[in-house]
Amino acid sequence: MNLILLYTSDFIDARHVRISDRRFHHMRQVHDAQPGDSFKVGVLNGLIGRGDVVARNDDYIDLSIRLDRAPPKPLPLRLIMALPRPKMLKRTLETVATLGVKELWLINSYRVDKSYWSTPILAPARIREHFLLGLEQAGDTRMPEVHIRKRFKPFVEDELADIAKGTRALVAHPYDAEPCPHACSDATTLAIGPEGGFIAYEVEKLQAAGLTPIHLGPRILRVETAVPVLLSRLFPL
Repeated sequence: MNLILLYTSDFIDARHVRISDRRFHHMRQVHDAQPGDSFKVGVLNGLIGRGDVVARNDDYIDLSIRLDRAPPKPLPLRLIMALPRPKMLKRTLETVATLGVKELWLINSYRVDKSYWSTPILAPARIREHFLLGLEQAGDTRMPEVHIRKRFKPFVEDELADIAKGTRALVAHPYDAEPCPHACSDATTLAIGPEGGFIAYEVEKLQAAGLTPIHLGPRILRVETAVPVLLSRLFPL
């Protein structure tokens, strides 16, 4: 936890917060937080600063806070992903939040197992939990926004062209594709397929919506590996 995220409900007054949940247990057990200790803090969707411990007991920690700077800039990216298997989904949610993705679309694909859509990880509270872990790791405060689309064809035909309009629009695909372009800060729409990739029909539909297939070379990567590799190649992180 590289940042203590603060919520509206934590505030005692404008300059003081009281923490009594898992953040409190982390500060006590991992850092042995004592009065006078200082921590990096940030208000969810707000500013970042420092928090000084002013009181601690067995139930809570009180901090005096000062907020004086903006969080890291988000990536100029709309990330579209075929829904990964649940175990990988948890890690991927945390990874995209850590890397600064603020707009995530989870979509269906021929190779997405139907059972994946029933995972409890897709519950808003569980998605939020994993996003928060990613933000704490990165020292960020801006919560990503997630959109879920369970039907591939209506999404691609009715929404994707508008989503990708005016952006560098790409689909990661290991076959018949161009090399991954150089890093830049241009607004980008990036689609990443499931394990095994998008099928040919899906790639054709994505191309019809304006996305250009790109590849990372001859190696075939797992989704959880492809995401950070692609983002590090496409943007000056």
